[in-house]
Amino acid sequence: MATGPTTTKSASSSVEKYSGKDLGVSFREVASDLVDEAEQQPNFTELLFRKRKHLIDPDVIATKRSVFDDAMLAPHYWPKKDYENIHRFDPSARWTYREEWALVRKIDWKIMVMAAIGFSALNLDHFNLGNSIFRLAFLCAELPSQLVSKRVGPDRWIPTQICLWSLVSLSQFWLTGRTSFLVCRALLGYVLDFIPDLVLYLSYFCTKTELPIRLALFWMSMYLCSIVASFLAFGILHLDGMAGKAGWRWLFLIEGGITLLIGVATFFNMPASPTQTKTWFRPKGWFSEREEIIMVNRILRDDPTKGDMHNREGLSLRRFWTAICDYDLWPLYILGLMFGIPNSPSSTYLTLLLRDIGFNTFQTNLLSIPYQALGIVTMFLITLLSEHLGERTFVAMLEDLWTLPFLVALYALPSGPNPWVFFAIVTGLLSFPYTHPIQVGWCSRNAGGVSGRTVNASLYNMFVQASSIIASQIYVANDAPRYERGNRILIIICCINLGILYPGTKAYYIWRNRQRDKIWSRMTVKERDHYLRTTKDVGNRRLDFRFAH
Repeated sequence: MATGPTTTKSASSSVEKYSGKDLGVSFREVASDLVDEAEQQPNFTELLFRKRKHLIDPDVIATKRSVFDDAMLAPHYWPKKDYENIHRFDPSARWTYREEWALVRKIDWKIMVMAAIGFSALNLDHFNLGNSIFRLAFLCAELPSQLVSKRVGPDRWIPTQICLWSLVSLSQFWLTGRTSFLVCRALLGYVLDFIPDLVLYLSYFCTKTELPIRLALFWMSMYLCSIVASFLAFGILHLDGMAGKAGWRWLFLIEGGITLLIGVATFFNMPASPTQTKTWFRPKGWFSEREEIIMVNRILRDDPTKGDMHNREGLSLRRFWTAICDYDLWPLYILGLMFGIPNSPSSTYLTLLLRDIGFNTFQTNLLSIPYQALGIVTMFLITLLSEHLGERTFVAMLEDLWTLPFLVALYALPSGPNPWVFFAIVTGLLSFPYTHPIQVGWCSRNAGGVSGRTVNASLYNMFVQASSIIASQIYVANDAPRYERGNRILIIICCINLGILYPGTKAYYIWRNRQRDKIWSRMTVKERDHYLRTTKDVGNRRLDFRFAH
């Protein structure tokens, strides 16, 4: 057995316990068996490449130190009495690395796989998503959808969205003209507000370090689904004329039908919380009592604010307004507005661009596959890099850093370029490492509470959707076919992102953390106790909160 602080702690070690006043449970005042943040368990990257595995005894304590181990301050972080998992909360609970690793694998198979399938299904219909009607409807529905999700529970609302979306999608089989087309586009956008609900749902099961890599896996599944959809489209479009209907009508009908089946399945495979997996059709549930205890306590130790609300609790107007006015999240909203613009026009108009230089409809469907396949690889690698370095800002900059030279190459292309040279440049550009999952997790982390996370994730995504609307206006008809002016604008925006916005965001959060460190470090334990008992600050407004950057 290896030696060191992570290998000398036994799961059966005896420690002194403290009973809190009127708390109903006990917790350890002397926590010599806990893992400090610097000693935390290997992350996904290290496990993937088997680093440190030989250094850790899987049967030693893996429980991380948290605020619940301080006898005086712990009561201020206690979950609410109506928190749905309160019966499994126990600050004295300890578990081993072996138990935690096995449980995380089980969560990924039971929870993440079905959520990923549902997320991917909403991207089967991938044509014309860039049109302004769709984006505007999507943007307008963002906050209302998230508020509904928080009130009824994402486990109910997400399957409902998938089913509604599929019904609208397959109804496009019967489109009769421009009006019905625009109505369908608006309805599709209105019921597609899926991402913030998904982030909220996953936060019930994942720690802050686990969420970004899982979100990246979801977007990778979306890319994979787009590849499958390209092959489906290639085949289904050849049904043109069957039963007197155009091939594109059959495409909507078949893809909508597939999504509807997935939507119905999600109703039965998205439990409300770690302790609510037992139902009439699953009487034994997915997790044992021991596993539920580990799940609940590892989540709350990682982020005590997740016990602030239960999963069927709607937001009060006060909490809603507080979250909207949270200026500390505004730098991330600005990044959400700007970071995706440089590569968005080429992505939105790829089919048209390829057709303009000589490729036919069937060829353009197949030529969209290479960049999606490469995008899966680059997204996975960039997320692993972010997790390994514990860095968000500079890693997220790599998307624009990747995009910039390809935009310069597009701008420098002569008139009437070789089609395959153009294809290579655009494919390289669109293979960029997509950092949106990192930034979604970043925003969720810095929201600092369930209520803030509910609203701020929606606001961030609204800025991302606004970004798509802005980007769709950069390539205009009078600038075709080379789009010199448009590409020049994209290059300028890319430079602003790299030179100002990302460095400025990091500098801001470093400054905010230093401000709070100065105040918090000067306070005695009694002064901290008094602050926590009397403060009206919530979420990331509290002096004990530190922003990730």
